[in-house]
Amino acid sequence: MPNRLAQESSPYLLQHANNPVDWYPWGPEAIAKAKSEEKPIFLSVGYSACHWCHVMEHESFENEQIAARLNADFVAIKVDREERPDLDQIYMQAVQLITRSSGGWPLSAFLTPDLQPFFGGTYWPPTSRYGRPGFNEVLDAVMNLWQNRRADAVEQAGQITEYLSRESATPPPDDLGIDLLRLAVGQLEKSFDFTNGGFGASPKFPHPMDVQLLFRLHRRIQRPGLRDMAVLTLNKMAAGGIYDHLAGGFARYSVDERWLVPHFEKMLYDNALLAEAYLDGFLVTGNADYARIARETIDYVLNEMTDENGGFHSTEDADSEGEEGKFYVWTPDEIHQLLGPEAGARFCRVYDVTDRGNFEGKNILNLPQTIEEVAAAESWELDPLLDELADSRATLLAARAKRVRPGKDDKVLVSWNALMISTLAKASDVLGNAQYAQAAVTAAEFLLEKMTGPDRRLLHAYRLGEARLDAYLDDYAYLMNALVSLYEATFDERWIEEAVTLAEIVLKHFSDARGGGFFFTADDHEQLIARQKDDQDSSTPSGNSMAALAFLRLGKLCGDLRYTSAARQTLEALAPLLRRAPTAAGQAMIALDMWIGPTCEIAIIGDPHDHPTGYVLDALRRRYLPNRVLACRRHPEDPEDDVFESPLDPLFAGKTAAPNEGPAVYICENFACQAPVYGEEAVLAAWDRLAKAKDAPK
Repeated sequence: MPNRLAQESSPYLLQHANNPVDWYPWGPEAIAKAKSEEKPIFLSVGYSACHWCHVMEHESFENEQIAARLNADFVAIKVDREERPDLDQIYMQAVQLITRSSGGWPLSAFLTPDLQPFFGGTYWPPTSRYGRPGFNEVLDAVMNLWQNRRADAVEQAGQITEYLSRESATPPPDDLGIDLLRLAVGQLEKSFDFTNGGFGASPKFPHPMDVQLLFRLHRRIQRPGLRDMAVLTLNKMAAGGIYDHLAGGFARYSVDERWLVPHFEKMLYDNALLAEAYLDGFLVTGNADYARIARETIDYVLNEMTDENGGFHSTEDADSEGEEGKFYVWTPDEIHQLLGPEAGARFCRVYDVTDRGNFEGKNILNLPQTIEEVAAAESWELDPLLDELADSRATLLAARAKRVRPGKDDKVLVSWNALMISTLAKASDVLGNAQYAQAAVTAAEFLLEKMTGPDRRLLHAYRLGEARLDAYLDDYAYLMNALVSLYEATFDERWIEEAVTLAEIVLKHFSDARGGGFFFTADDHEQLIARQKDDQDSSTPSGNSMAALAFLRLGKLCGDLRYTSAARQTLEALAPLLRRAPTAAGQAMIALDMWIGPTCEIAIIGDPHDHPTGYVLDALRRRYLPNRVLACRRHPEDPEDDVFESPLDPLFAGKTAAPNEGPAVYICENFACQAPVYGEEAVLAAWDRLAKAKDAPK
């Protein structure tokens, strides 16, 4: 018989609905049972694309004997970390304290009936192996502790909870200066892999925020090596097996230092963040391959990860037919049969396909050499080779589409969708693709129409026609930032109005008046054992870091000092982290770079859909100007009207058009504007001056 998880909507929870474990979802029923029966809680947290979560389910949660132990002695609660990052954040920190490790998933924690953690870990095999105790031994030890030394367990749980619940102290004043950015330079260089790109050794994660930060630091400090680090990383990732050379899109991470063998799951947030990093790379270097990678990655999301309502799904699994990576790998025989002997041989030479294989006897497509290098080495003409390879990739992609696809987690999350909306908006500008802007608009409309309550508060997750769970700081912060990007791509002022609505909710319900910055959960959220802050980047930007950037951009556009003050206070709260561990806060460093400035506020009077306004806008968008905000109106407001009805009215106040002279451009900094610039030629010269200017320290 299915357990209680059969009533849930999360694909991850539904995967466990037929386990013999009597799983409960997180909620009052499970907590009440633990209290009434004085049983400890076994909390298991994971997500649908987590390989070791699947392994532990098969080995332990489908094991009748282990299930009987859990059902008899514990209240077993299963949580999808993507639905409940608030719970994951608290109990992951507890497990990290208990195990003195970095943690991971599956997250396995034992709690008192009062929800206080006293023991935990990650994956345990059913019996002892891999140097790990067996799950059966863990259950014996925990029950022995609970039955015979309960006071010790409760005392330890109380100490851990006290640590997790420590209130934030008011941060000391900190100079938000360029010295913090220089600290990041040193740490990034120290951890950089100058052979393969990226940071650290295996397993190697993409770190897209750090790549974007390197481009910013190069612009500010004018050290070519910083740009070279970012370029090497983008090149190596795009050439590696972590990139899907047939359909586009990136896998979660590489198990080796060379980006060859990925963990094959594809996450929405990785592809949104990486596509944006490649767009920056294209703007900085002009390398058309970066534009191609960004375009292919975005197209993968639009083709394979888009909900019928316009939102974006969360994950494609690593496994298909029970094997990790089976959907993606090839043998030479398969390729020769599809392409013929000559084209097949050339394809195998270029994409490293051999009889020996590079992954468990089969082959992950990758480019050990560039196509140009292979053509030169083999004396092949480049242009015909490029055309042939494009045809070959299309043939293999069509054949791959007939395979059994990996499973998909099709829930829609506000935070991850917002990252994709922001990237789509930027891509529509940089690549000149109006379809990307329309996809961003459709997704934003879906979130604001289907994932908000009557009080305009966001709901975190959507699936099967239902939005549920109160949203978290990252939902609000990411979407605020995305709506600013969407406004700058479309100049539809409703997006700024929606961003302002979200900003006011964040200030009212998430602010930490004492310590600065914002809590991860709202002040009226379900009361948990701790109310924490999200300050360090993980695979996604921290909520506080993105909030700082979003408030800064919104404040600059709206002329609202409350928003820029919120950004400053958040950065001051993050400053100790920036000094202690700058590589844990790449997104905060990006926000700090914009705070230090100079940040240009560019206001244009003109029709963005007509020449020459559209022409000069396109020219601006093709230049790398990371620290600028952009606004445009077709017609000026009445310069005598001091009644502001739109959040953007203060920026446009007093700005007039230029009769018969094309667009009127006002370039401002810190709410002080230079003389207006009129006409196509003069405006393009102004863009050149901005692009060449070195960002000066404040």
